[in-house]
Amino acid sequence: MANLVPIKKEQHQNLKIAAQRSLKHIAGLHIVPITAPEYSKGAMSFPVFIVKDPDTNRYRSVAMLGLETGENLFMKGDDWTGLYAPQSVGMVPFALGLDPEKEKTLTACVDMDSEYVGEDKDLALYDDKGEETELMKNVQDTLGRLYESEVMTERFIKEMQDAELLEEVELVITFANGEKKKIVGIHTIKEPKLRELSDEQVLDFHKRGLFIPIHSMLASIGQLNRLAQLRNEQKELKVAGVQVVPLEK
Repeated sequence: MANLVPIKKEQHQNLKIAAQRSLKHIAGLHIVPITAPEYSKGAMSFPVFIVKDPDTNRYRSVAMLGLETGENLFMKGDDWTGLYAPQSVGMVPFALGLDPEKEKTLTACVDMDSEYVGEDKDLALYDDKGEETELMKNVQDTLGRLYESEVMTERFIKEMQDAELLEEVELVITFANGEKKKIVGIHTIKEPKLRELSDEQVLDFHKRGLFIPIHSMLASIGQLNRLAQLRNEQKELKVAGVQVVPLEK
């Protein structure tokens, strides 16, 4: 459990961050958050789907990194082997959190229990004069852009819901020995419904750039073959095929 605390000059003037950090904290994750502005980059490496949180009933978009729970096919030891890593997972040990001194205000936080944090590390958050270093400024800017991207993603998903373009599917994984496994609870864009959009909707979507994440998500489904290939390189039980099956309602 992360020990996130708001970064304050008074308490953290001497705090430093390790120069070398890895993505090993996601080694056991088969899905991680990804935002809509990242879909086009992510689609070149892994499938992008939308999942529904069973506790909150809210939808969120994720990058699929494995075909089984706990399986991250892009990690080799502590090293990330993918071409692109979702922005959210690369911010460790930083994250946005509520500022206890300002109501309903988000601020940059740091995980004080992280192995990358300490006064004996490499990169300072504040200089000798108490001014923010370039690192600290970059962290704040990046967290701010990430928050904006998350807001854009929520709006994008809401747009897809309102236009009835979200479709629940299941992945049917067939193994070389004939066994089958299903992955459920995922959604993608309903392509046939996309072709039924009115001319007015098409123009509206085009002007607002919605077709970029839409087509990126659809294109990313082809990366299921890449996941199967990576798994076959790493596991004894081989995958013979992965099929995306729409769930009829």
